[in-house]
Amino acid sequence: MTILDLPSIVVPDDDQQADIDKFKVMLAGYLDGTVSEDVFRVFRLTNGIYGQRQGGFNQMIRVRMPYGGITPDQLDMLATLADRYSRGWGHITTRQNIQMHFIQLQQIPEVLELIGSVGLTSREACGDAVRNIQGCHLAGACPFEVLDISPWADAANEYFLRNPLGQRLPRKFKINFSGCETDCGQAMFNDAGVIAVTRTLDDGTVESGFRVFVAGGLGANPHAARAIEDFTTKQDLLPTLEAILRVFDRTGNRDNKLRARMKWVVQELGFEEVQRQVLSTRHLLPASATWPGGIPTTVLAHGDAPAGQDPTARSTAIGQGVSVNLGGRTPFGRWESANVVRGVAKKTVSAYAWCELGDVTSDQFRGIAQIVRDFDIDVRASNRQNFILRGLREEQLEPLFERLTALGMAEPGAELVKDVVSCPGADTCGLAVTQSRGLAKSISEALEAEGLSEVGGLRINISGCTNSCGQHHVADIGFFGAERRAHGQSAPGYQMLLGGYVGQQQIHFGDKALRLPAHNAAEATVRVVRRFVAEREAGENFRGWLERSGGARSVATGLKDLDHFPTPQEDPSFYVDFDETGPYVAEVGVSECAT
Repeated sequence: MTILDLPSIVVPDDDQQADIDKFKVMLAGYLDGTVSEDVFRVFRLTNGIYGQRQGGFNQMIRVRMPYGGITPDQLDMLATLADRYSRGWGHITTRQNIQMHFIQLQQIPEVLELIGSVGLTSREACGDAVRNIQGCHLAGACPFEVLDISPWADAANEYFLRNPLGQRLPRKFKINFSGCETDCGQAMFNDAGVIAVTRTLDDGTVESGFRVFVAGGLGANPHAARAIEDFTTKQDLLPTLEAILRVFDRTGNRDNKLRARMKWVVQELGFEEVQRQVLSTRHLLPASATWPGGIPTTVLAHGDAPAGQDPTARSTAIGQGVSVNLGGRTPFGRWESANVVRGVAKKTVSAYAWCELGDVTSDQFRGIAQIVRDFDIDVRASNRQNFILRGLREEQLEPLFERLTALGMAEPGAELVKDVVSCPGADTCGLAVTQSRGLAKSISEALEAEGLSEVGGLRINISGCTNSCGQHHVADIGFFGAERRAHGQSAPGYQMLLGGYVGQQQIHFGDKALRLPAHNAAEATVRVVRRFVAEREAGENFRGWLERSGGARSVATGLKDLDHFPTPQEDPSFYVDFDETGPYVAEVGVSECAT
């Protein structure tokens, strides 16, 4: 059953119930010692259950939401889970999942039963499998899209979830869809990234299809994706994705998980050889008993026609680097000018509901669910950790603003500079060395205090380590956490990067600017944003300004004074991380990301 036509209440299907029943058996075996730690860990991860740095039975559950789609009843269920099993809130990830932390291992079967009752699953949200299928959160409502990629992402999710080809891959495999070259879905840094495009045939007709990119990735060693071919037909899309997956399964490094992703396959074999293998594998796929060729039934049922532009409508520019003018003087006017997306020929509008640091309380889950019902609209999660409410009418905007205000979700500037993206950091992740969420909040507050919080065309992302779960490489201003040593003591620090960008079928990874004490990272951000605002030319994006200003190293010269640690006696706050009370210690555990 697909997300697009999911009814309100469903009984877990046979496959999902089998997952739940097996988890109960494996958990019992693990607890009584008949199932080993390493076997249970792999099994647990494949079912979306992730260990936390706190150890013991503390677990994170990651719930799949293909292309960010979710229903009101699912939102209500997430609220129940947050209250009953977690900390009263959940977290939207940069891959459009929902995570909840501090769930006890023995409670996981109950949680799986509950999420299954509303058509949700955590299956393959973690582990060496095909992860949650991402897609542009504006798909079907975007004024610039070539195709509505929603049913295509849904079809890919339906096909690859529990597919035998993807159960024990060399490493995780990520697929992403964007409906146009703006690439809001960020296809350019995924193992397989799909962007809807067109081509003109010899008879002058225009055919819509896809350009499929391969071997993109972030992490400590970012790699730009490259196109397998100029144009992939609709009929060939799923076979192309399967061919990429088969080549990865065949050639990925199973002896070293740190060099096992698709990007390392390209580095080892060369792009031309990977391209040859993918295309030759696809050519022979019709011989497979499970050949996925043709137009998927989900696409046939729902259609993939683009939302379309209305030349008489006021279109909203979208994508990274777009400057937003907050022209409104009233609270509603400021919110409407910053958070509303217009321009669809169907005369609908969309509006962002701000989720600070991607966090959503149980009351907010329930509130959004009720808004969706009352306004007869739909909602998706964005890869910048917000909800977007879609299918609105103009007359619904003011009542919506009032409802979101009551929920604390009407902050103007969702997706603008103060809407900082962060990974969970050392709050729960065993690999993180810094409290990235604390820095994100500090930066947002510093920008607010300086009157810079609503600057458009800038994105700030933070990771608590080099692995880029916060996607710091592709932000205009990015940070990743690192331990620093000063005056004989450990201290929290960050590497600042400038100029990351993804869009228009290209990607630029941020260049290193300088290292900073965590305590000074917010001030460094303010200085860079202030200078950008003062110096940019009309219509100039951050990367253009950066290049004109001499690059990241040149801009960093004006921040050198911030790379300084006073002694612990002069200012002990430099040696305590955000949201901590004791001296900083870089505690790195065994990360299940690398297992």
